[in-house]
Amino acid sequence: MTELLEQKCVPCTGSLPPATEEEIKRYKTQIPDWNVIETDGELHLQRVYQLPDFQSALAFTNLVGEIAEAEGHHPALLTEWGKVTVTWWTHAIGGLHHNDFIMAAKTDLLFKEL
Repeated sequence: MTELLEQKCVPCTGSLPPATEEEIKRYKTQIPDWNVIETDGELHLQRVYQLPDFQSALAFTNLVGEIAEAEGHHPALLTEWGKVTVTWWTHAIGGLHHNDFIMAAKTDLLFKEL
């Protein structure tokens, strides 16, 4: 995961290509707990984090929000009692970009540091 963790998101416009199948497989090895899902015809990265209670889930949600703001790349977040579902994808291209994998790795690190 070090490779992704050392990188920063790049500004993404609709003109950038989505990640290729080969890139997705390569990046996925660094974030094995994430699932590639298809929603409305778009590929997304999604992971459910288990936490001990709602307060912990809310605190984790806020930490994810802070790194999202710092990187200028924002996920969908679902906060529930004892769990947070984080979904990354790049809206501008309607699918996965390298940035999504960077942010997934950074999200994992946040969780690990709790």
